[in-house]
Amino acid sequence: MSEPEPSSEQRIDTSVPHSARIWNYWLGGKDNYPVDEAAGDAYTAVFPGIVTIARSSRAFLGRTIRHLAGEAGIRQFLDVGTGLPTVDNTHEVAQSVAPDARIVYVDHDPLVLTHARALLTSTPEGATDYIDAELYDTDRILASAAKTLDLTRPTALILSGILGHVADYEAARGIVRDLMAGLPSGSYLSLNEGSRGTDPAYEQAQDAYNETGAVPYFLRPVDQIEAFFEGLELAAPGVVSVPLWRPETGSAATAVPIGQHGGLARKP
Repeated sequence: MSEPEPSSEQRIDTSVPHSARIWNYWLGGKDNYPVDEAAGDAYTAVFPGIVTIARSSRAFLGRTIRHLAGEAGIRQFLDVGTGLPTVDNTHEVAQSVAPDARIVYVDHDPLVLTHARALLTSTPEGATDYIDAELYDTDRILASAAKTLDLTRPTALILSGILGHVADYEAARGIVRDLMAGLPSGSYLSLNEGSRGTDPAYEQAQDAYNETGAVPYFLRPVDQIEAFFEGLELAAPGVVSVPLWRPETGSAATAVPIGQHGGLARKP
């Protein structure tokens, strides 16, 4: 498979901090610039818990993927808004459980596109691909994904911390509905988002960040995050703060709620 290249229209702006690069910095990645590190450090100075939120979100994603590839028997994954490659990327986790798993990543960030080659490794039995597409262009996402995935078979849709970038809540719900409508019965939705109602310090820090002129991310009340799963069958324990979603053996006693909620649900 050929590696994607950024188009001439796409330019990486290193003068303005970018949320995907800041998130990468908090996760311990290297795909960021001094402006992102400065913004990330300024944020953590106000709210040090953001690093825990970033890493807990990543750990939740890994647990849901291992469940899907293992107990649920899912072999196809559509990861929309994948962000920058770090550790335990979707294909790495899925293929460690099921080597024949097929994964399609979707993003529309020029830096992500530049580094997409790191997402295009695969086991010989499986496959990975990358689609450069806007989150709103659900028809294109599904049509392009169908070149690698058989969308007549159950597929896991992954939306990890991406819908907070959609300011209009109903538009965000529409994206979820449209993508799930293109997947058959037996498919799954793994979704987690920054939430309101658990940690006021996080909410204040995020609201202040959104006013800096950087790409904003909007925290949502838990009931709005729950509504993304409308019409789907939620797996236990439902929509909860991500450290509380099926924590690893030995960590359940120390898991505490944070301002990041998520869940996993099956399409009937």
